[in-house]
This record gives sequence, C-alpha cells and structure tokens, in this order.
Amino acid sequence: MPISIFGFQALWSPVYLAVLVLVTILYFLITVKWRSKFKDNQRLTAKQATFFVSGMVLLYIIKGSPVDLYGHILFTMHMVQMALLLLLAVPLLIMGIPTYVWKTFIVLPIIKPLFNFFANPMLALILFGMVFSFYHIPMVFDFVKKDMLLHGAVNIVLFLSAFFYWWPVVNNVEGMHKFHGLKKLGYLFGLSVLVTPACAMIIFSGTPFYATYTDGEAWLQAMALCVPAGTLSQLNLSGPELFSNMSTLEDQRTGGITMKIIQELVFTAFIWMVFHEWLRNETDNADEITAKTLQDRKNMDYHRHNA
Repeated sequence: MPISIFGFQALWSPVYLAVLVLVTILYFLITVKWRSKFKDNQRLTAKQATFFVSGMVLLYIIKGSPVDLYGHILFTMHMVQMALLLLLAVPLLIMGIPTYVWKTFIVLPIIKPLFNFFANPMLALILFGMVFSFYHIPMVFDFVKKDMLLHGAVNIVLFLSAFFYWWPVVNNVEGMHKFHGLKKLGYLFGLSVLVTPACAMIIFSGTPFYATYTDGEAWLQAMALCVPAGTLSQLNLSGPELFSNMSTLEDQRTGGITMKIIQELVFTAFIWMVFHEWLRNETDNADEITAKTLQDRKNMDYHRHNA
C-alpha cells in the first residue's frame, strides 16, 4: 500500500520546513549581516556555512520528509533516523556555527553553569549512551511513542545529550575542552561500546519487542504523532504490515544492524579526520623544526664569518 494515502502534510511537514527555513535565514543574518555586533566577529567561512546548511537539510530529511513517516511504519527506518540525527546532524550543526557565536551564547548567565556541567566529557559520554539505551527499552519506547508531548520532549533530550557528547570532539572554541589524537579516538570508541548492548539486544532477540510496530492499536496511536487525526480516522488500517514485506522480527533485527553500520561509518569518517589532523600537525611541527634548524645554521655561519 502506498504511503501517499496519508496526505501531503504527513509526508512533507510544511510547517516544520518553514521553521527550518526561518532558522537558516536567522543563521545567515547573525553570522553575516549582524556579525559586527559580536566582539570577535570573524568572517563566516564557506565550510561553516556548508556544515550548517547540510545539518539543516539533514534535519528536514530525518524529521520532515517521508522518512519520518516511514520511521513510524518500519523500525529499521526509525533506527536510520536515530543514527543520522544523533551521529551526523548534531556534529554538522556544531561545526557550522562560528566560534564567536558559540562564545557569546555560552557565557550567558543562565547557560554557562549548565553548559559547564553537561559538557564534561565523561558525563556527556555516559549520559548519551544511557539516554539512547533507556529510550529503546521496549516498555519505555512504546510509552513514549504514543504521546506527542512526551515524544517531543524525549527527542529534545536525545538531541541535547548527543550535542554534549559531540562537543569535545568537534568544537573549536578557545578555552573549551576538546579532545585530540588518541584521546579523541578513545572517546569515540567509548560510545560504540556503550550502545552495543542495546543494539545487540535488538539484533539477537528471538521475538519482536515493540508493540508500536506489532500491535495494530498501539501502532495507530503512534501514527497519530505524524498523521493528522482527521486523515487517520478516514483510513481503514490494521498495522504496519500493510506497507512492508518484512516480518516485524526481520524489521527489528535489520534496524539494530543498520544502526551499528551507520555508527561505524560515521565514526570511521571522524577517525580519518583525527588521523588527518594529527598527520598535518606532525608535518607542521617537522617544518617548524627544519626551519629553526636552518635558521640556527645561518646564525652560526654568520657569527663564524664575523669572528
């Protein structure tokens, strides 16, 4: 059965799109037109703008396009959403916002103590792993998926926990904690270890866990989060099996595997970036040492000539 039966609003979320466009316009106003109002008003770079816009486009794809609707139909697509939102969109947005904007925001009286507390790397690592794993406990997951306000609140908590996890990996704000080299690799590996039990539970289970993907009534309650009530009431639907050839157990296992694959791909990309950064720093240090050695030799030759 085609998902077009749910209508344009459910498929493309025009209000959500309008909000993201407005935020993007505000971003360019702040970083380009109003940057002179900041103390350290460096020019917005093309790389930063690309990161931010990519993050916003990804947010729309994840939460505004038919991907979001499929996330309520297939557990596999839900896990794709989680992986792209928490492991890719968040670091892109952090890297896309200039450091002078971050510095201005972080020092606000209300923000500073909270930021300093939650940006502690070890706390951020453990908190992110725990929030992700706790959310995917079947009883918690099904309860959250049936309530719009609770579902929204949990998504915000997931997003914020991911933000504080990624902060010491990708931020460039002077004076803020940032991992380098092997410490960054260990930090990335730490999250992989923390989320593995939850993914393993999902992958190796012999029975489907989540009522919102197996029970028709629970599924319709979850679908009400993204489909207007009027549209849903007009459709005679029994469950997500109408839209997929996979069994619920196959869907669940595929979702767990997909989450791990995307996680490893993202982490591999960041590990490559860490290695590239380390190699560049080593090359720069070697060039500095070579230049200093040549200068010392010139100085010695000069003094020897004038002696």
